[in-house]
Amino acid sequence: MSFTPNARQLGVIKISVFTLCLLPFGRLAWAAYTGDFGSDPVEFVQRWTGTWAFNLLLITLSVTPLRTIASLPWLLRLRRMLGLFCFFYATLHFLSFIGFDHAFDSDAIAKDVVKRPFVIIGFAAFVLLIPLAATSSNRSIRMLGGRRWQELHRNIYLISILACVHYFWLTKASALLWPLAYSAGVALLLGWRIRERRRKAIPVPKFQSAKPLKFFRQKPD
Repeated sequence: MSFTPNARQLGVIKISVFTLCLLPFGRLAWAAYTGDFGSDPVEFVQRWTGTWAFNLLLITLSVTPLRTIASLPWLLRLRRMLGLFCFFYATLHFLSFIGFDHAFDSDAIAKDVVKRPFVIIGFAAFVLLIPLAATSSNRSIRMLGGRRWQELHRNIYLISILACVHYFWLTKASALLWPLAYSAGVALLLGWRIRERRRKAIPVPKFQSAKPLKFFRQKPD
């Protein structure tokens, strides 16, 4: 039996999810307050924000399968919040790269991009994420129309693939367990999505009632 929360319960769930999504930022703020960044503060901030951007990307992608499989349509009411938090941590990840790592020096950033091409992949994923965050409102759906809005937001699957490539490319060959785990999660979610689209695309045959056969023709009067 599926659970359907009332308005008050849904409000409590939203506040709880919002609070949980803020916890990684709280950990980051606490580390900044106490200086508990480890031996490499820049790497700590970049990895922490990047990891949570990817975590929330996977959680956002999981909403639709969970809604369908568990018959929980109210989960869609949480997807927008989860997606915006994904963008929030991705923005922090990007700012930590250009700000903390390169002090907003364009020449240093350009040299690093040439030296480490995986940065381009991550930047492409971030750029594709911007219009999704910018159109995460009911007004945007009305302005774009439902079909165009859905087509735009399907880019989240391309973003997830780029995130996997980015993660693989920046990780050493001796530590590929987590990139493999994240990639497996993305592959599973993409596979489910493709299967669902194919299932919905198969036309359902319409059976018409058979007409009675006429064995004898009526003679004209």
